[in-house]
Amino acid sequence: MARLIALEVSADPRAAGAVRDRWEAGDAILPLDPTAPRTELDALLSALRPDRIATLDDPAGRSLPAPLPTADGTALVVATSGSTGTPKGVELTDAALAASTSGSLARLRCQDGEIWRVPLPLHHVAGLTALRRGWALGTDPDAVAPGDLDALLAPGADRVAVVPTQLHRWLDRDAAAGPRRVLLGGAAASTELLARAAAAGIEVTTSYGMTETCGGCVYDGRALDGVEVEVAEDGRIRVRGAVRFAGYRGDPAASAAVLDDEGWFTSGDLGRLEADGRLTVLGRIDDVVISGGENVPLSVVVTALRSHPDVADAAAIGRPDPEWGEVVHAVVVPRDGAHPPTLAALRAHVRGRHPAAFAPRAVTVVDALPRDAMGKATRAALRAALGEPG
Repeated sequence: MARLIALEVSADPRAAGAVRDRWEAGDAILPLDPTAPRTELDALLSALRPDRIATLDDPAGRSLPAPLPTADGTALVVATSGSTGTPKGVELTDAALAASTSGSLARLRCQDGEIWRVPLPLHHVAGLTALRRGWALGTDPDAVAPGDLDALLAPGADRVAVVPTQLHRWLDRDAAAGPRRVLLGGAAASTELLARAAAAGIEVTTSYGMTETCGGCVYDGRALDGVEVEVAEDGRIRVRGAVRFAGYRGDPAASAAVLDDEGWFTSGDLGRLEADGRLTVLGRIDDVVISGGENVPLSVVVTALRSHPDVADAAAIGRPDPEWGEVVHAVVVPRDGAHPPTLAALRAHVRGRHPAAFAPRAVTVVDALPRDAMGKATRAALRAALGEPG
């Protein structure tokens, strides 16, 4: 059996080397965010029960009590968000990560010797898979702190993996700087952002995936080689192929709920397959508001809000309503703080594109959206910012 090592990783330059050393030693890694609250880390360790915990300053670490067994071939266990309950550990094998790496490099037409810059957190699967792409090309990836814009835009890298928030800030700072080839994921990208990048001569490939698929497994709407994607009758996106996870650590019931006997993983995302076979992602199934009996995907509302000329960024949540059941509440960042868009203007803009139920019934103007390290404005963070319980 393999050993699972809980390893605290950060923006420290030693982190990438520590990860590689563990893998070369045959260990599996449970990456930890050292900036997370101690109570969160303790809950994660209690739920996932690794063999040891180590840090960059203490690579030997110490043993932990009553570890769960770890199957041979396991390379990575990534904790899902514990904001709605006990965290789950997504088990990824070395074979799955290798399939993800080879499929990504082939689709992107990468060349040996190219250098990947990695300004993504290494406790997320996206940061770790970006490291593996660099190593597969025979180079040392350039891992930098996610918030260090100067390091992101410095010369010396050929490719970079970023989230939309980072690309926004990059283009606002200096569109002529930075690598010219970008893998964009972690959250939905607006058409405006993609157009700005294209105008700056930046080649952007959008990716869709999740921890359970070793991160991005669909590029620009098309599945990587060796990956199958379909949309179930209830609208959920399903994925099958070598990149799929093995199961949730120590939780066979949770694994069985999303993995079937034919190898399909049923995600919590809604999607649509277009006539040309491309996948359009409509958002999380739990981010659908039912207003007046109509299903309203909040991601569609957000896309419409962001297309308003006076909106720099936007999010949306559902709120209870005695008449409609639920209504849409918009949260917007205005382009001009002195002249934010009115609720009436936003409603008219959305109604010009979608049914009336999609139009927000309330709006809150903020200076910036609360986003996590992967650029996502989570529902809990939005509610907290509005002074509501999560």
